[in-house]
Amino acid sequence: MKYYSTNGKAPLATLEKAVVKGLAEDKGLYMPERIKPLPREFFDEMSQLSFQEVAYRVADCFFGEDIPAEDLKRIVYDTLSFDCPIVQVEENIYSLELFHGPTLAFKDVGARFMARLLQYFNKEEQVNVLVATSGDTGSAVANGFLGVDGIHVYVLYPKGKVSPIQECQFTTLGQNITAIEVDGVFDDCQALVKSAFMDADLNAHMKLTSANSINVARFLPQSFYYFWAVAQLERAKGKSQKAKDVVSPSSLALSRKEAEASVVCCVPSGNFGNICSALFGKRMGLPISRFIAANNRNDVFYEYLQTGEYRPRPSVQTLANAMDVGDPSNFARIYDLYGKSHDAITKDISGATYTDEQIADTIRQCLADTGYQLDPHGACGYRALKEGLRPGEIGFFLETAHPAKFKDTVEKITGCPVEIPARLAAFMQGQKQSVSMSRDFSDFKSYLLTQ
Repeated sequence: MKYYSTNGKAPLATLEKAVVKGLAEDKGLYMPERIKPLPREFFDEMSQLSFQEVAYRVADCFFGEDIPAEDLKRIVYDTLSFDCPIVQVEENIYSLELFHGPTLAFKDVGARFMARLLQYFNKEEQVNVLVATSGDTGSAVANGFLGVDGIHVYVLYPKGKVSPIQECQFTTLGQNITAIEVDGVFDDCQALVKSAFMDADLNAHMKLTSANSINVARFLPQSFYYFWAVAQLERAKGKSQKAKDVVSPSSLALSRKEAEASVVCCVPSGNFGNICSALFGKRMGLPISRFIAANNRNDVFYEYLQTGEYRPRPSVQTLANAMDVGDPSNFARIYDLYGKSHDAITKDISGATYTDEQIADTIRQCLADTGYQLDPHGACGYRALKEGLRPGEIGFFLETAHPAKFKDTVEKITGCPVEIPARLAAFMQGQKQSVSMSRDFSDFKSYLLTQ
């Protein structure tokens, strides 16, 4: 499989080059030349397969031409050492819980897969991974690459704009992980990363790649859990059980009405890698009828859906900080995937946008009405799905991180304690180690040239 640049001015790349380089020479994002549809037989038997087997079948369509079957299966199975269960919240509305991995966030899937794939390709010189984070990406990437030989990770994050728990997950690790605290916002961090990739002096000095969702090895594996979500819903068809009794994937059951409904997916969206992977899945045959992209106040994509004009601008800080992105990189992929057609995009995707007050109200009301505890990002997804679901539809939203990662915020909103899982508490015992950095690229460049 060859990969082309969304800017159309770089030579075609192999999978290895796309993974190791991250960004094309013309500053575009890599896209696979073709998207293979999965056979009908796969969808017929999908509900009987394990998460790992579903993911392997999907991965084979993307990477099977370049990686031997046994190696790819090992990478996939090692990545997915945890589940991503579907849980019923209320009638017709389900949560896809993506916080059961090592750092309690959805990015564990893509980060762990990329770490293993990069290690597979990297046999000789050290690779330096640059990653900008607005919250969960940094912790997922840092922990996914922790201790991996031949790879050093630099996590750039905006000072004072990630939660204390998120911060401790990547600033206390040491070893091959360096945290860089940037005096700016997420978009400044992302701009520093992109500028580094384009700088000839830095690229001559060190081998650079990215673990943001601009890297194909980060965003493509995120399609795995959309297929798994549908597989779980398929498995539950034809059964009947009250919502209050649904406590685990094994007991998940759909009413007859739900079983006959078309499936809608709502994705809390920041840099748009997550929903982009779902759209790739749809091209492969994933039976989801339409998508809702839920934004916080950073509503550049929502505005595009309404007007057809894409106008990036500086991000603003919100309760849902991982979605605080004013110029989402993966818009370029979505635009390319749909042939730059606004009509085609809006046929598959609708949008919603919420203020901090609305997010807080949603967290509070959902807990009171259903007993389900949302995090601020999942709250955007839940509300957009609840408001946007049509007759004859059943929907799931992505609960992208455990509420404990936003403990202070959530407890202040609800007045109820949020228990911290043991694996999260362990991070909080370490000592912070970080490098202070301005948002001036010359300072960042000077620092890396000394490494």
